[in-house]
Parts: sequence; C-alpha cells; structure tokens
Amino acid sequence: MSFDFISLEAIQNLAHTYGYWFIFFGIMLENAGIPIPGETITLVGGFFAGSGELSYALVLACATFGAIIGDNCGYWIGRWGGIKVLEKIGKLFRLSHEDIARAREKFIGNADRAVFFGRFIALLRIFAGPMAGLSGMPYGRFLFFNAAGAIAWSLTMTGLAYFAGSFIPLDKLVGYMTRFGIFALLAVFTWLSVPPLLRSLKKWRAIALSQLKFFPVGQLAKVVIVNPWMRRIIKL
Repeated sequence: MSFDFISLEAIQNLAHTYGYWFIFFGIMLENAGIPIPGETITLVGGFFAGSGELSYALVLACATFGAIIGDNCGYWIGRWGGIKVLEKIGKLFRLSHEDIARAREKFIGNADRAVFFGRFIALLRIFAGPMAGLSGMPYGRFLFFNAAGAIAWSLTMTGLAYFAGSFIPLDKLVGYMTRFGIFALLAVFTWLSVPPLLRSLKKWRAIALSQLKFFPVGQLAKVVIVNPWMRRIIKL
C-alpha cells in the first residue's frame, strides 16, 4: 500500500542514488512506526535486482534486517511510550482513541499472528511493533514472530518484484499490491468493527424486549416482529 506524498518516481530516484542504504533505512523507519511506503521501497529494490542494477541477496538482506530492527524499535517505543505514542501515530490516519483501544484488545488475543501476518498489511506493519510493546507481549516471543514474519515478507515482496518485474511494469505491480493492501485492510477493519456492532444489537434487543413486556400489545409485537427480525441479524 503506497502513500501519495512519496511518488513512485521519487522512490526510484532515491533507490538509484542511495541503493541499499535507502532500502534498509526506508523499511526500518516504516516498521518503527513512521508512515513511509516500505512495501513500495521493497518492490523497487526487487525490481532493480531483477534488472541487474542491484544484488538480489543484498536487497533481501536489507529488507529483512531493516524490517526486524525497525519493528524492534517500534516495540520499545510502544513499551516505554505507552498509549500516547500510538495515539499520535493514529492521528496521522484519523484513528480515534476508541479505535486504538479496540485494536489493542484484538491484538492481545492474537499477538503472535498479528506480528507475523501484520507485515503484509501496510497500516498493521506500522502499528504491530508499538502495539506489541504497549500490550506487554514478551520480548522473546515478539522477536521470534517478528523475525519469522520479516523473512517471509521480504522473500515474498523482493521475489515477486524480481521475477514478475521482467514482464509486469513496476507501476502496475505496485498498483496491484496497493489494491491488495486496501482489500486486506478493509477485511481487518471489518473484523474489528463487526463484533462491537453485534454486541450493540444484542443489547438493543434486550432493552427493547424488557420495555415491550409492560404493554399488552408488546407481547404480540415481541413474538411477531422483534424476535424474528433480530434472529435474522444475530444468532442467539
């Protein structure tokens, strides 16, 4: 998923000029919690490796170690800085305190998977490290899933650009990955939003039924209208 304030052309120019250093630091900063298009940087690095301008092994190493070190920085930022740091990062994406609190609640129950698979979704890649530190995830456990996820993500992104770049233009490849990132982000947003919505509907139903019992016509409405309608929305 890319960011409009850094164009693909600018990323290519920076990669031409600074090579491996740009790839390493760009990915490291994104994983530390700074909104830089690390995925696009990785794809550009893999594309340049495919064209022979850069070494694939060094691009892969820069992407992997940049991701691991950046997420470690993010972990300790979240551990020491607390919720205030995440709220400041969240403001860049218009995320409220409630959004972050809900994400933290989900993260605590799925920390291992969030650290590993969060690498493949831009917004989660930025938040995973700080969220792990804030949530008190044991550092050794975090480091294991962080490193495993970094290796899997780096191999996927650089390998995709290295091999697909020979027959797919770079801008189209970045566009495909951007659309995939948006779809994945919407799926995560739905996963975070639907359970609270269902809980609200259940609460509303309980209140509605408790009020209906005080009216003679309410008993009929309860049987004919409320119960069937709510059962279509949520399973009791």
